[in-house]
Amino acid sequence: MVCTLGTFTFHFSDVPASEGRDSAMHYNETVAEAMRAHPGQVWASGAVPLTDVDMAIEVLDHAINDLGLIDVDLPGSVGGEGQIDAEYLEPFYDRAEELGIPLILHPSDSVFKKMLDGYNGAMYLSLGRVIDLSVVAYRLVLSGIMERHLKLKVFMSHTGGALPYQAGRMDKNSKAAKLPLPPSEYLKRMYTETVSPHAEGIKFAIDFYGIDHVMYGTDYPCWEPAEALKFIQELELSAEDEDKLFRSNARRILGLGDGAGTQAQKETRTAAPAE
Repeated sequence: MVCTLGTFTFHFSDVPASEGRDSAMHYNETVAEAMRAHPGQVWASGAVPLTDVDMAIEVLDHAINDLGLIDVDLPGSVGGEGQIDAEYLEPFYDRAEELGIPLILHPSDSVFKKMLDGYNGAMYLSLGRVIDLSVVAYRLVLSGIMERHLKLKVFMSHTGGALPYQAGRMDKNSKAAKLPLPPSEYLKRMYTETVSPHAEGIKFAIDFYGIDHVMYGTDYPCWEPAEALKFIQELELSAEDEDKLFRSNARRILGLGDGAGTQAQKETRTAAPAE
């Protein structure tokens, strides 16, 4: 079981820097205890505050190298108005690339919620979270962060939001960014999971990213695993692709070992910087 922060991610970058640092450290130490209590069964993501880049790198290193967490979650915004593609955060992405750990993107309920209020949450839950995730991921592309960090692992929840389905429009409308490659090529380097109550949507995500970039997700406790599995079963995947989706992709992409903070994991994460 892999546990991420979900919508709670933004909190650590929405408070004063020192408070965000201390809260993230406390959260990370707590989930690391759960990993140690259930080795080989529970893996956890770390929180990181992005208000101050030095604190962000300090918390990142502590989470990965000292506590053995498998990745960190990024918020949809920094302090409600700042963005995760801010220039001052470049050293943070340098360090994340060196460590070889994924950066998890998940809607954080901090940007579009008021705009899409009403209808008992239907507008925001159906569209707002998809937009939130898509905007954050696409900033990493348009800013050139994905180009400058060719080995950076970015993981998007919920089949990649709207990005796979609008990739053609992005290639057409984003020439001002002057990227060496079409934006869709950077998107295809990212990873995602199968959290979508729509078999056709899951299939499109697999076709767009490739089966090696997609893994099974339940979105529990917001969604029941049995419901999630029902839509995947409709795809009638081969035995080889099912193994990738349900097992081997997660172990490869997330660097999962047999337990929390094993020496082999630590050696991999502290390897020499990518060339």
